[in-house]
Amino acid sequence: MKWHINAPDTQILPQLQHAINNKTKPPGALGKLENTALQCGLIQQTLSPSIRQPHILVFAADHGIAATGLVNPYPQEVTAQMVQNFLSGGAAINVLCRTNNISLKVVNAGVKESFPFTDPAHLLINIPIDQGTKNYLEEPAMTPEQCTHALETGATLVEGLFSTGCNTIGLGEMGIGNSSSAALMMHALTGIPLSECTGRGTGANDDFLEQKRKTLELVAEKHRLNTLKNHPLKVLEYTGGFELAMMTGAYCKAAELGMILLVDGFIATTAWLIAYRMYPSIKHYSIFTHCSAEKGHAQLLNEVGGIPLLHLDMRLGEGTGAAMAMPIIKASVDILNDMASFSSAGVSGKRD
Repeated sequence: MKWHINAPDTQILPQLQHAINNKTKPPGALGKLENTALQCGLIQQTLSPSIRQPHILVFAADHGIAATGLVNPYPQEVTAQMVQNFLSGGAAINVLCRTNNISLKVVNAGVKESFPFTDPAHLLINIPIDQGTKNYLEEPAMTPEQCTHALETGATLVEGLFSTGCNTIGLGEMGIGNSSSAALMMHALTGIPLSECTGRGTGANDDFLEQKRKTLELVAEKHRLNTLKNHPLKVLEYTGGFELAMMTGAYCKAAELGMILLVDGFIATTAWLIAYRMYPSIKHYSIFTHCSAEKGHAQLLNEVGGIPLLHLDMRLGEGTGAAMAMPIIKASVDILNDMASFSSAGVSGKRD
């Protein structure tokens, strides 16, 4: 698999900056809104960017490690139960998507429990790679073939949305145990100590957190993660999940297509990190929507130079940070398109 992800042409930057600076305000007075408008214009190579048919895809899958109960205080069955909650419209991401007029799809990337789910709103895309990954305490989480299949599937989903007119996409996730995969991937790809990457996930107490850390140290040693910093797909194969692999492929394809990417919290950012290690230019298309309260996310954002739009102490996942940021991104674009300039409003500009 090879995607072609090139940095946007910067020739339009002076025109974009001039247009933003000449709105009826002091330069920089709208802060991150101005930066976001500039980025959207650069991505779309226009002085009049637009947010069309925004979508959030929530990828769900189970992790073999979760069946042991060593890293997750909630039982593995919660993954399937939460998928049903998404499909029934009762989760936080459903509420935030409805509030902000965002289309939502839920992807079964590899949930262990067999369906059927009831899907009254037709949100489900049912394309599992397998019924969960293997237990990475014993063997790689997935085969190379499964990893490739998941990457390609995520890319195909995004290509389909793009063909219908969507140009802005956020990715969310659900999978009991996936904060452990995220911690392992962050550690492997950044060299940051595993203890600093490992948080409480779905709510581990102090004793359980210590057990989680010790378990993940065994995994890191078994797969020699400290030798894989330059092998992101091996890291994904050994310790990832099918939802994370699909998200990685989705990020890559979206950037290749010139879409605006909304990067959610800790787990979503580690899937993005896999893509970034392969294609650094993906960062030009990425808006980091918030800084999660989950341990490791702030440090991970600092590692990649990601500046989050929001700090709301959220740590839910599901794409909820992306959903909360969407109206801010829309507002940034609207300011560039609709706000008067000094000349059009007849307002005197700053003296030279």
